Amino acid sequence: MGQVNRSTAVPFVEVEIVYGVTGAEIIRQEVPANATLREAIEQSGILEKYPEIDLDSNKVGIFSRKRELHAPVRAGDRIEIYEPLKVDPKEARRLRAKKAGR
Repeated sequence: MGQVNRSTAVPFVEVEIVYGVTGAEIIRQEVPANATLREAIEQSGILEKYPEIDLDSNKVGIFSRKRELHAPVRAGDRIEIYEPLKVDPKEARRLRAKKAGR
């Protein structure tokens, strides 16, 4: 499990919060074992540091697998906040093909 806060007997687990495709920001923190992804992200302080993050529109996941914000965290989770796509993937392929002369 994780460490236990002896004053309240609530177990804590360590997780990482990652923002950005290149992992530009990594925050390691302890959260209550019963925390959700949303709670862990909010407790990390990353929303204040990056106000462009909107949990209602940015997708989140654990180890590159999309998860809902109400999903529980587990010890060692790498919680990832994904940046929105800048270009639709179909449009990007179309532009590359056009540029290549196809």
